[in-house]
Amino acid sequence: MNDTAMPGSNLETSRVICGLMRIDELSDKQIQDLTNTALEAGVSFFDHADIYGGDHLCERRWAEAMDFTPADRANLVIQTKAGIVLDGPYYDFSAQHIIESVDDSLTALRTDYIDVLLLHRPDALMEPTEVAAAFDQLWHQGKVHHFGVSNFTPGQIELLRPQLSQPIVANQVQLSITHCPVIASGIAANMTGLDQSLERGAGLVDYCNLHQITLQAWSPFQAGFFTGTFLGDRVNYGPLNEVIDRLADEYQVEPIAIATAWILRHPANMQVVLGTTRPERVKAAAAAGGIELTRPQWYELFRAAGHTVP
Repeated sequence: MNDTAMPGSNLETSRVICGLMRIDELSDKQIQDLTNTALEAGVSFFDHADIYGGDHLCERRWAEAMDFTPADRANLVIQTKAGIVLDGPYYDFSAQHIIESVDDSLTALRTDYIDVLLLHRPDALMEPTEVAAAFDQLWHQGKVHHFGVSNFTPGQIELLRPQLSQPIVANQVQLSITHCPVIASGIAANMTGLDQSLERGAGLVDYCNLHQITLQAWSPFQAGFFTGTFLGDRVNYGPLNEVIDRLADEYQVEPIAIATAWILRHPANMQVVLGTTRPERVKAAAAAGGIELTRPQWYELFRAAGHTVP
């Protein structure tokens, strides 16, 4: 997989990200196999959150299992998130919570710095100046190098951006072939009587592309909001899987690579966050880096997923 520049940052990194949300119950050997397979496949970007596993557990388990040297660490991009409080749950973007969460993440991850910190889902009580103060402190102390958000609308980003000294480099949102209202609504814009034409993303893809904010697609194989994967589901997504399988044969890759390549083909230069704990699936998905779907193929997959091309 070829590395690519992440706008607004000094990062050259893979467009496929290894998400580590589910590693808390894996053995050290399983964590090592997952991580090393990702690295061998050219995946150098690893995604965490303070709540994964509960109270920084996944961060801690990963660092303990891998025991990276300083030289190893220099070749990794580590991203984590803060803002969700599991007691409730509720969201907390106070400066105190953000700073304390980062300090705990640094301890858990056994590192001096985090490459990218994301605000984890929007906080309706967000005070932009307070967030800016936290970011400034963390940046000046060298604890966080870059900042981003997750699941934010353009309006929520616009509320925050003017107060920040640092650019927002990423916005992590749910996106797959079957769950892509942020793309599908624009294709069917101004069509009456068609649910797809309803604008649910407030122009999110175009906004982030315009402002050079990298969209990171989480749950890239989920059919909907945690409703199960569409890959291999021939009952509900038979036509889509037929197209995926045919293209997988054509490109000599696994079906997961075609589903990944569909997202990577978009000109917004998105990244794909994998959630699997199976090394072979990470390797298979990373093969998408060598595929550039044609326009007819991209739209065929889009139509086969049940979307309308007017």
